[in-house]
Amino acid sequence: MKILITILLLVSVSAFAQNDISFEDYNPKSTLVVPGNSVNKAKYPFIDIHSHQSRMGSQDLSGLIKDMDKINMGIMINLSGGSGERLKQALENVKEHYPNRFGIFANVDFDGVGNPGWAEAAAKQLEEDVKNGAVGLKIFKSLGLRNKDIDGKRLAIDDPRMDAVWEKCGVLGIPVIIHAADPKPFWDPMDGDNERWLELKTRPGRKRSDTDPAPWQQIIDEQHNLFRKHPNTTFINAHMGWYANDLGHLGELIEEFPNMYVEIAAVIAELGRQPRFAHDFFVKYQDKILFGKDSWRPEEFPTYFRVLESDDEYFPYHKKYHAFWAMYGLDLPDEVLKKVYYKNALKIVPGLDKSLFPK
Repeated sequence: MKILITILLLVSVSAFAQNDISFEDYNPKSTLVVPGNSVNKAKYPFIDIHSHQSRMGSQDLSGLIKDMDKINMGIMINLSGGSGERLKQALENVKEHYPNRFGIFANVDFDGVGNPGWAEAAAKQLEEDVKNGAVGLKIFKSLGLRNKDIDGKRLAIDDPRMDAVWEKCGVLGIPVIIHAADPKPFWDPMDGDNERWLELKTRPGRKRSDTDPAPWQQIIDEQHNLFRKHPNTTFINAHMGWYANDLGHLGELIEEFPNMYVEIAAVIAELGRQPRFAHDFFVKYQDKILFGKDSWRPEEFPTYFRVLESDDEYFPYHKKYHAFWAMYGLDLPDEVLKKVYYKNALKIVPGLDKSLFPK
């Protein structure tokens, strides 16, 4: 009898252990059966305004081109071009093999801000980079979060000691794509009300506070002040400025800053859970929105295409820690799709091959 009881206890414990999974592991497959299909290739050739290829100066680009062709990517904009010699090598590699399939943005080294002549030297280097073939300037989130001046103080995004750089971009006619801060929930309490709880649990290094290094709203306000101070410079607000979850306010910002565009990299999950409101937003601001993806993982692009192009219901996102909810298609009109996919980028990024795209 004792042996039987022991066996039953062991079986019960084993069954309990199998059923006792964590929230991190809970990721059920939907049983919902509705019409819909994956969209593996964009309806129109598109420009990815937000990609990163840090080794473009030496890499064989043929495999990259094959992957781009599979998803109908006409032009990839590499935001990790660097500056000086490194940038020249990347530009030469592209020019030799696929001159019309890539655009490369330069970067600025913010070390030394506060030294006499820093701004003039940075603007001069940028002018040289554009002369060599760079078609824009990318500002990483380190500005506002990690970059410091020569006195060890955090560099505010709108620090006037950098004004010459933004003014030079306006003179050169190149856009500035700028990533400021990160999603606001990274600054919020990590509790049951935080939609990014799972991401912060699995990636604790992303958690911040009002003193690490500054409040979220302060950093965002610095970015907006930059747009306000330099009306003759075109800015692309990366990741929809982290307001894809508040499109009403984002619309107000678009109207306030005529020189600001937005791109959708890494925020498609926000758009896919509000299909009707997002549809109307894209129609209203169709001249101000660009396609972007950020990380180069070709297998993730179909989620973007499906959200933008289809009217499908309740389909999964590709990263649970970004979005534990399902996606819905926006079913955008063709003319809006064309503007998001390529027309708006062709309008503001100089030197891109327009012949790759429909009229």
